[in-house]
This record gives sequence, structure tokens and C-alpha cells, in this order.
Amino acid sequence: MTQHQRLAARLGGVAALPLVIALAACSSSSSGDTAGGGSTGAGTEFTLTYAKSNTIESPFEVLAKQYMAANPGVTIKLDAKPNDTYGDSVRTQLQAGNAADVLETEGGSGQSRSIVPLAKANFLEPLGDAAAKTIPSGSEALFQVDGKTYGQPLGISYAGLVYNTTAATAAGVTTPAKSFDEVKAACSKVAGAGGGKSLYVLAGSTVPNAGITSLIISATRVYAQDPDWNTKRTSNQTTFAGTQGWKDTLQAILDMKQAGCFQQGAEGAGFDAITNNMAQGTSVAFFGPLGSASELQKAAPTQKFVAEAFPPAASGGKAFGIASATYSLSINAASKQKSAANAFLSWLADPAQADVFAKASGGLPISGLDKMDLSTTIYADVADILKKGDFTALPNSGWKNSAVYDALGTGVQGLLTGQNTVDSVLKSMDTAWDQ
Repeated sequence: MTQHQRLAARLGGVAALPLVIALAACSSSSSGDTAGGGSTGAGTEFTLTYAKSNTIESPFEVLAKQYMAANPGVTIKLDAKPNDTYGDSVRTQLQAGNAADVLETEGGSGQSRSIVPLAKANFLEPLGDAAAKTIPSGSEALFQVDGKTYGQPLGISYAGLVYNTTAATAAGVTTPAKSFDEVKAACSKVAGAGGGKSLYVLAGSTVPNAGITSLIISATRVYAQDPDWNTKRTSNQTTFAGTQGWKDTLQAILDMKQAGCFQQGAEGAGFDAITNNMAQGTSVAFFGPLGSASELQKAAPTQKFVAEAFPPAASGGKAFGIASATYSLSINAASKQKSAANAFLSWLADPAQADVFAKASGGLPISGLDKMDLSTTIYADVADILKKGDFTALPNSGWKNSAVYDALGTGVQGLLTGQNTVDSVLKSMDTAWDQ
């Protein structure tokens, strides 16, 4: 089995990453053509919506500009939406009938922007063969319902630690931690350097960042030990509350808070804290999609950002990560510009555009990973994890509904403020699953 086949198999049953440094835009569909019609000629306009967390130009903006340059007379109208409320905002607009023509979506079923529940609610338009061919083998269930394709994946994203080596060196941390004991020791060292520095910066007031932090930690505590855990939960062979690995995951967050690993006021911080602390070097790392390192590098050229894996609990434990097909696009079933929207997605399906998107997002192309040399990229330190297939896809994309992930994110917020316990968070996740 090739590495690409191993990757594709691991992507099955899971979905794309909730971005920390993400993408944006949305408004009502353009009028002028009947549903299913539309023109790609002069004067054509359609809308594109996506999530965004900062002012850095997103990959979708890059592609929109390139498409408009290649197609004079076509206008893509962009309207940014905050990442932490994007899913609920888009679903509300879909229900009201005034959503954008083209939507950023996520594979699977675990989020409010996920393709499967949106397609089942008849909000999304079936796509053609060009979109279907972009889906990695084994991942069809993430983007298809009843054999029809409703989302077009654009790349592969690895979630782990975005690590500022410049800030680490300044704080006296010469190498990334390889065990949890080393993590806590590094936290003390960085905090002791003064200046309000911290090893990690956390946007604790946002469900997406609280949630993705937990998922990244769970890779080594849960899925490295039992890659089929999601399948077992689906068949009621296990529970969150009954799994030691999930208890260890949330306990690690409490232990890191106690060890001073997070910046002061982390429980009330938003995404701006991540951008500011990482760019200024006051924090060494944050939990999120590793492609964000490329965006930060552009914003802070005096700092050096790389990708790192969060370490296993014990020294010598197996390194394990999260990698998923991500950044998918879908067409609004109520759009009056379906022809124009389909032309845009067909253009994106071309390998040349896939490569442009991967470079713009700092992620990895949807195909050809087994042929890539990662030694000179930001992924050098996690290259072995990717090449060996020592990763799981994003866990929550295979969860029963988005309420489970919401229970995790809000539960972690409660852990940070002392209002929740590990057991209460896990019980709330099981309750949400069984709804």
C-alpha cells in the first residue's frame, strides 16, 4: 500500500480542521439567473463565503483574485465571517434563503458547517465528476451522501503545534519537548524568562481553539492507542467518560494551566491573542493547523515558525498526529448562479490550482504527499509522522453530531475557569452524542 493510499484510508470517516487562523466571506446570493443557470461571461457575479480569524490574506482570497484575473468580467464578491461563529451564521443564512453561492464547508458530520448534515437538509447542490475526483480514496463518506458529491476538498491539513523557534531560543528552550514532563519543565522555564511570556498561547474564550487543543492532545492519548475509537463509540462499545485516554487528555489541560503553560487571562482570550503573541514572540507555540505557520511568517518575518507535534505522555512514547482532508467548498442549493459557481469549482479541481491553494494556505496538496520532500519545509519535524502514517484524521468529523464538539469546547472553557471537572465534561459529551 502506498503512502497516499494509507493517507486516504486514515482520512475515511473524519473531516476537516476547524481553522484557528482561517478564511472568510458571505452575503446573499446574486440575482439575475434562474436556479441551475448562470453565466461565466462578462458581468457574471457570484458570492463566496468562508471563515476568517485575522486580517492576513486568506487562501480563498488569493484564489478568487487569480480566478478573476483569468476570467475578465467575472466578479467574486467576498464577505468575511468570524471563524468562531461561522458555522452557525452560514446555517442561519441557508435556512433564511440568503446564503452565498459558494460556501466553505467541512467534511463529515461533526461541526455546524459539516457537509453531511447540510446535504441531508437539502441546503447543498450536488457537484459533478471533477469534484468527486478530488476526494481521496476512502474519504468518500466525508463529502458524499447517497453517492452524490456535495463538497470539494482542496487540501490536507496537519494539526499540531505552530512553534516559534525564535521565541523559544530567547526563552532558553533549545529543543521542543518530547514528553509531557518536558512540556511542564519548558513552561516553567519560559514563564521564568519574564516579560509575561508563556510556552503556549490559548484563545480560551473561543470554542474552536479550546476544542482543537483537546483534539490535538487526544491524538497521543486516545487514537494512538485505539485508532478505531470513533467506530467503537458509534456502536456504543465505549464512551468518553469510560475512556482513560479522554480523561488523560482533559487532565493534561488542567495540568498545563497549573504549570503556567498558558498566558495570563487565557480563559478570556480571543484569536487576536494568538496572532499577537506569536508574532511578537511573547508565546512560543499554539495548538492549531500547521499551515498557519506560513501565514504568521508573512506577518512576522523576524520570527521563525515551524510545525511540531504535541508529545506523548511518557518519554519514548509514540509520536502521533492529526491530518485531514480540509478546506472544502460547496454550492448553495438555492443559488441563482450555479453555472458560474460550478465553473469556479471546476477551475479549482485542476492540479495547478490545488498546488496554488496548498502554498497559499501553508497546507499540503490533496494528492501526491507520498512524493513530496518535506525536509526543507515547515513540516520537516513532523515529516516522519506523515510518511509513516502515524496519524488520525480529525476526530470530531466522525462524531455523531456537532453538539459533541461544542460540549468539548465549552467544557474546556469551564475547566479553565474552574466551573467544570474532567468527569463533567466527558459526561456532557456522552449526553450530546446520545441526543
